Amino acid sequence: MKSNYKRLGDYIRQVDVRNRDLAVDRLLGLSITKQFIPSIANTTGTDMSTYKIVLPRQFGYVPVTSRNGDKITIALYEGESPCIISQAYVVFEVIDETDLLPEYLMMWFRRPEFDRYARFKSHGSAREVFEWGEMCEVMLPVPPIEEQRKIVAEYQAIEKRIENNRHLIATLEATAQTIYRKMFVNEIDPENLPEGWRMGTLGNITLFISAGTIPIYTEDSDYLVLGQKCNYNHTISPGKARHHLPKTSSIPCQLGDVLVNSTGDGTLGRVGLIRFEPQKLTFDSNMTLARPLNQEWIEYLFVTMLNMESLFVQICQGSTNQTRLYCSMIRSTMCLIPNNESVMNFHVATKSIFHYQGQLEREINILAETQNNILSKLSKL
Repeated sequence: MKSNYKRLGDYIRQVDVRNRDLAVDRLLGLSITKQFIPSIANTTGTDMSTYKIVLPRQFGYVPVTSRNGDKITIALYEGESPCIISQAYVVFEVIDETDLLPEYLMMWFRRPEFDRYARFKSHGSAREVFEWGEMCEVMLPVPPIEEQRKIVAEYQAIEKRIENNRHLIATLEATAQTIYRKMFVNEIDPENLPEGWRMGTLGNITLFISAGTIPIYTEDSDYLVLGQKCNYNHTISPGKARHHLPKTSSIPCQLGDVLVNSTGDGTLGRVGLIRFEPQKLTFDSNMTLARPLNQEWIEYLFVTMLNMESLFVQICQGSTNQTRLYCSMIRSTMCLIPNNESVMNFHVATKSIFHYQGQLEREINILAETQNNILSKLSKL
């Protein structure tokens, strides 16, 4: 162990302040993305006085790790006013911020190595728990406070750039949606369509709609397979794709392909667009690919399917734990089919928007990789 590695328990302390007088009503939860998020729990009839108060710059974490896959649920609260969280969570704070910055500590918690450590140190039979005592035994490098500030500033500058890019992408998407509504929704009567327009199905405006492959994961291959985690913010990102053994039956992804998550609570029906030229890339069996008729149909197909996300959830069959969106369901979903001239006009009006979105997404991927490099270098301090 390097000499500058310190025991975390010497820098943090547990906090247990309850909402006895009900002064705080902002209820938040924690996500596996390591953020405080609005709670979706039904609190009708719940005694909120037993909930724990979290102050700005304090941490919360979920001791139970067996439900979270590879990650431990932990986050730094960056709000400006107190919030409350479930009494099942652990709240703690840094004792002296002149010795250890909370933001620096949160960077350490974001490292995948910490997640693996926490899972390894979790104990229990029915459920695995990462106890407070184990948290205190975490060893981490604690450089001088000025060096911590410099590292945090570099990381946060990249984080801000990513946030700005995502905001701009959302603005561009809203612009594309406005154009779409103006051309294909507003004042369009399905019973009295313009000449050359008709109602049809998604199968009519795609070359094919197909489910993905069942992957065999291996690090000894340069072929990648996309999974549901690669589909977020309406974009397909290969950053979380995994290496796998290629199959002759696998469908190679192309620029302009639309992918839909076909399973998963909270992710089913999510639509994403491939905005880059993929190489040696396919998709797994929990995703469905829709390939547009040609390049001119990319934008129309994507926005049309994007507006069907909630519909895809509604049409699924099966029990709560087995719900699946089958290719046949997507293929037979009804949609408006404009004439080629109108689709071409939409393509011309939005092509530059989608191209710019793709540039911003590629920049986000590069910035995220830079962030990961910063996190990985912490262990070498």
